[in-house]
Formats: sequence, structure tokens, C-alpha cells
Amino acid sequence: MTNPTTSHQKHYWTARMTRCKEALEKNNFTVYLADTAAAACQIALETVIPAIRPGSFSWGDSLTYFSTGLPEILKQRADLRCVETFAENVSREEIMERRRQALLVDLFITGTNAVTESGKLVNLDMVGNRVAGITFGPKHVLLFIGRNKIVADTGAAMARIKHYAAPVNAIRHDCKTPCVKTGTCMDCKSPDRICNTWTITEKSYPEGRIQVILINEDLGL
Repeated sequence: MTNPTTSHQKHYWTARMTRCKEALEKNNFTVYLADTAAAACQIALETVIPAIRPGSFSWGDSLTYFSTGLPEILKQRADLRCVETFAENVSREEIMERRRQALLVDLFITGTNAVTESGKLVNLDMVGNRVAGITFGPKHVLLFIGRNKIVADTGAAMARIKHYAAPVNAIRHDCKTPCVKTGTCMDCKSPDRICNTWTITEKSYPEGRIQVILINEDLGL
């Protein structure tokens, strides 16, 4: 038997995601809806990637992207050159150089910290390689976005990031920042500060360069 609460929640989120999709499309993003992370992976493999036919790919840190299972699938493809920017046992200098190289790939994949109901992407980065890839460089960008990232407006997006996503990410990466203890942004001056570069992407330019898969699950931070 279907859980009525789950059914009601899914209906609610489907309606809200549909409105968000329409808003993003008005802002020149190409948007798909998926019920699950696995379904989002299939959209990427069967629709997005065949259409753009990339020769190289890389990604910015995104738990939502990792949850789809797509990273390992793409790494096994002989027709795709992978610029690996999260390799273990590699020097920090080499990782940073690879992140520069990642800005020249055909396909850059990541997530977003928040997406507004008016169809804007809001992000906050430590190093800046993730927001740089979204903004300029890679020929195509694919974003996986869980329903929990949808917020009312840019103010709500920034609040979500500063008071939830950033502190949890700081904890995740074992940063020595005040927010790890307080659970909220303290506008710190720590060397480990991860809140350094804000971006608000109001429209995709060129049209369709940024493709989005909205997923009807709570994913990522």
C-alpha cells in the first residue's frame, strides 16, 4: 500500500518543481524533471550527454551529483577524457592545476547550493572552481538539484547557505571554523573559511549552456 503522506509530499514537490522548471526555462536554462537520483542519471546518460557529445568532462564538489552514481559510469567511458580534481594521494598544487584545466572541458557537472522559485541559481564557494565552472569556461554545464534546494527568493537562498549548507560543509571537510561549533555563519576570518565567493546566475548564457535536472528527492546539503 502506498504511504498517503509520502504520496501527498510527492505531489506537493512535483507541483513546486514544475513551477521552478518553468521559471528556469524562462531564464534560458534547459530543464528536466526526475523522480529519483537514479532516474536523473538515466536522463544524463540517455538525453543530455548524447545530445552534446562531449569529449571531456570534470565536476565541482556536489553530494547530489555523487548520489546519482554517474561519476563512476562516466569515468569508465573510453570516449570521455576525465579531468579528475578530487584524486587521493595527489599534491595540493596538482589538484589546483587540474581544477584550472577543468574550466576548459566540454562538460562540467555539479550541483547548486540553492535555486529560487524565480529561476535563479545561488552559490557560495571556498576556492571558486565550482562557481567558475558554472559561470564561464566549460562548453556545457549540467547541474543535479534536489528538491530541498528550492527556496522562495535570493534572500532565502543566502540564508539557507549561510545557516545550513556552509556550516555542514565545513563540518564535512573538517574545517577549523567557528560555524563548526555554532552551526551558523559567524562571518569568520579563519584560514579555513569556506564562504569566499558568491554567485547569482540569473540566466543561462548562451541559452541552454546550463542544463538542470531537478530531482524529487532531498539530496545534498
